[in-house]
Amino acid sequence: MNWPSSLLAGFVGTLLLTTIEAGAQQLHLTRMSFPYLLGAAITPDRDRAKVIGFLTHLVNGQLFALLYVVIFDATGAVSALRGAVIGLIHSLVVLLVIIPLLPAVHPRMASLHQGPTELRQIEPPGPLALHYGVTTPLTVVVAHIIFGMAIGALYRFR
Repeated sequence: MNWPSSLLAGFVGTLLLTTIEAGAQQLHLTRMSFPYLLGAAITPDRDRAKVIGFLTHLVNGQLFALLYVVIFDATGAVSALRGAVIGLIHSLVVLLVIIPLLPAVHPRMASLHQGPTELRQIEPPGPLALHYGVTTPLTVVVAHIIFGMAIGALYRFR
């Protein structure tokens, strides 16, 4: 594994993914901010949650980039197209597994079965995160495909 290449690819890929998601939020294509959701799990302070969540998202992006690199190394091939395919699979796992589990583990998120409480005031994402906007799933898929493409384009075995 080429650590410097992996770290650079992960950093660039994560910045692209986060920028796409933030841009989509600014364009009102989605109301979901994954960095905010991550940070809000740690602190109730909205401003601190955004900062903590952004930093957590960067670390998570590096960890996921390492997983992509392990897959590239195991298959002996790396390309933007392979990264895009892994990114598509990654986005489907996020939408079909991670997002539905959020209300069960997030201390400040209401669930679909139990409405908001004084502590749990964040709206649950719903199926495919559609409660955050009808284009949210598309935003997640596109952002993760571009994340994977960046990893595949920038990572070098040696």
